[in-house]
Amino acid sequence: MKKAYLVDASVYIFRYYFALPPNWESRSGYTTEAVYGFSNFLLDLLARKPAYMACAFDESLGSCFRNDIYPEYKCSRVLPDEALAFQLAACREMAEVLGIASFASDRYEADDILATLTRTCVDGGCAPLIVTRDKDLGQLLDRGAASLWDFAADQYLGREAIEHKFGVRPAQIADYLALVGDAIDDIPGVPGIGAKTAAHLLAAFDGVDALIANVDQVATLKIRGAAGVAAKIATYAEQIRMAHQLATLEYAVPLQPGADLASLAHRAPQPELAVAVAEEFGIGGLARKIHRVLGAASEPVAAGAVPS
Repeated sequence: MKKAYLVDASVYIFRYYFALPPNWESRSGYTTEAVYGFSNFLLDLLARKPAYMACAFDESLGSCFRNDIYPEYKCSRVLPDEALAFQLAACREMAEVLGIASFASDRYEADDILATLTRTCVDGGCAPLIVTRDKDLGQLLDRGAASLWDFAADQYLGREAIEHKFGVRPAQIADYLALVGDAIDDIPGVPGIGAKTAAHLLAAFDGVDALIANVDQVATLKIRGAAGVAAKIATYAEQIRMAHQLATLEYAVPLQPGADLASLAHRAPQPELAVAVAEEFGIGGLARKIHRVLGAASEPVAAGAVPS
């Protein structure tokens, strides 16, 4: 089967932005450490010769459809300042000139784009690798993704690893988050219900809808404080339903331009254009690697390597 990589771009851009020193500067005067790290990362991926590859970028902070459901969603996230916003845009430009399809939306998050692209790949007969550090995307394993792959750590997470991490099946991750909450995304959980209790509840019931519909049975479960847990589920039923909506991925994002599997194929390389853009962003030191990877690449590249 041909390889397909779907890249959670923003999570890696932020990693490089905060991890690398500001040793690179664009012609416009902004530092470009994230652009350097992300470009190098993309070249490492391309050196592995995937048949299909796409990047999903987050551009929906504060305007996502989930904010219509719950205005406090991701309210603790700080909007990118001018310098970071420049680098985010520059990273997307680099992905494009490297011949990689890229997608963003002001109404849907990168996770939703990855979910939609997963469906696109599966419909085309290809099980994609989801290149991410976000274990919440484990729910994509239930929809045909082959594995989560944290490229920086060269760590693969399949169904068993996700079940070990959360204590629930990949298909139940949204249900799990609806019960325990997610502080990173400001999704409210049920007070007093932690990871172990949530896992026990979801082992007994298929999901939160069944749990709420059969709340009277919760008090009979062999879990600590079962009666109190049942009372909390009854009290917070509407919040649980709302949180489940927030945690559930959207698999039908209207992508612009539209995407099918063929559109995710790595485009004909233009190394000279890529080098010119790299020089504009002050990362011309990647020129040799750009030519090697976009040209007749032969030598392997170490996973996650960021040359000094």
